[in-house]
Amino acid sequence: MNEFAPSPERIENSLRHIRDFLSVAETGSIARSSEEIFKASSAIARAIAELERSLGVALFERKPRGMLLNAYGEAVRGRALRITQEVAGTLDEVARTGRRTGVVERNAVTSLLLNGRALLLLIGVSELRTLSAAASRLGLSQAGASMSLARVEEALGQPLFQRMMRGMVPTDVGARIVSSGKRIVAELRHMQSDVAAIAGTTQGSVTIGALPLGRTYVLPTAIAAALQRHPNIRVTTVESPYEVLVAGLRDGDVDFIVGALRADVKSAGLISESLFEDRLGIVVRAGHPLLTAPVTLKDLLAQRWILPRPGAPGRHLIDQSFRELTVEPPVPSVETGDLAVLRGLLRSSDMLTAISPHQLHYEIAAGDLVEMRVELGWTVRRIGITLREGALLSPAALAVLDEIRAASRRL
Repeated sequence: MNEFAPSPERIENSLRHIRDFLSVAETGSIARSSEEIFKASSAIARAIAELERSLGVALFERKPRGMLLNAYGEAVRGRALRITQEVAGTLDEVARTGRRTGVVERNAVTSLLLNGRALLLLIGVSELRTLSAAASRLGLSQAGASMSLARVEEALGQPLFQRMMRGMVPTDVGARIVSSGKRIVAELRHMQSDVAAIAGTTQGSVTIGALPLGRTYVLPTAIAAALQRHPNIRVTTVESPYEVLVAGLRDGDVDFIVGALRADVKSAGLISESLFEDRLGIVVRAGHPLLTAPVTLKDLLAQRWILPRPGAPGRHLIDQSFRELTVEPPVPSVETGDLAVLRGLLRSSDMLTAISPHQLHYEIAAGDLVEMRVELGWTVRRIGITLREGALLSPAALAVLDEIRAASRRL
């Protein structure tokens, strides 16, 4: 109960006992489950005991007439059902894209998705691009990992990876299985947090996709507040382009994303929650010569500018705001998406930038940087949270989300 995330051994133990657990939860009896799933009662009893030992809690109340789920068991049942639904959905996807879709292959996919060690091996190969690196991560020999992968591919009747110049790349079927496997692992991670919450402790790992407009004030303030209330939470932030974060969100590697919302989020199978509106302003260092007299946007065109790279949403918004006022956007001297570089250039030169004042909150509050009173066109953006549609967040993730909402209200 003190661990933040499930170990490979816990993932292995939890997954291989899921079906036995769900059967007993449904029938209320090991004996009746034995008859329904054609498995020895002693094996089912051992599976339930190992699952309970892995989670550190009893999941059933043992009664003379059978076994009744307790509160811990109900929480685990919810996650277990989501795992079986994920498996069923993946079977349908593989059937649509695979070369063969017979009973044997479907059983092989099901067995793979409920085999923690094999699943983690596939995920490792997909992420690290080499079998040796994936084997090392799991503490396996390369020969053992190679044999395991060969058995999986033989059972499925098709390769899951292609050997390319840039390493081992998943096939279409391999990518679907890996993506599903990551979501299954995420459910197991949340399962541990669910169990801890019932025991009265909010703990577990939370992975947040951090876009630039959430990183400076809202996210650090919220994380600090969440850790103050719940010291057993462990938070990881991932700073990557939006497309990379969305891919992680879909796979369950990222719990939610904080930053500028995109217009097409609903159509992409994602949902969003708006927290506040943001705008752009023109920022310079304190004592800049342009601060001594009123200036217009046109007066600034001859200055040296620092702007986001072409194609970045912020750059598009800047260009659009200039053109709205019939002013051609400036040609930047520096193009960067690195906030540390931007801060350093602003503070050590007479360069200027168009940026959200929230991103330079502390420098402006300290008086090191100043927002100029220059009219821009429409630059308002909605800042908020993006989640995967249908995801069930852990109590730890929900606790951090509550603090993000609270920090946003204080802006």
